[in-house]
Amino acid sequence: MTVKNKKQFGVWMDTHHASIVGRTGDDVQAFVLLGHVKNQGPGSNSNENAANNLEQALMHKFFKQISSYMQNAEEVHVTGTGTVQEQFKKYMAETPQFKNTVVQESTSNKMSDERLMEFINQKFS
Repeated sequence: MTVKNKKQFGVWMDTHHASIVGRTGDDVQAFVLLGHVKNQGPGSNSNENAANNLEQALMHKFFKQISSYMQNAEEVHVTGTGTVQEQFKKYMAETPQFKNTVVQESTSNKMSDERLMEFINQKFS
């Protein structure tokens, strides 16, 4: 009997940084760090409308970079500070690639990559 392993990922994020962990094809038991993504944020802009549009475009690019690490994701747990996890969850719901992905979220303080891997492992065990 074969057991199908789900493609599970975890993301810790705030508005400027994200750490992505997932299971590799070799070792389906352990989560490993897949990468880090930074959102530089908009610079100064004299026009409020242009600044808002730039901020939204940069956030969309940030989310797209994060999701590039999670090909064929079946389950994702998003954690971090602030409300950016909710925005990312909404982005995933509106993206056809993640239409059938189960997304959970929680709030947590900044943690090391090792602690993130332990945390996500607990969430999926």
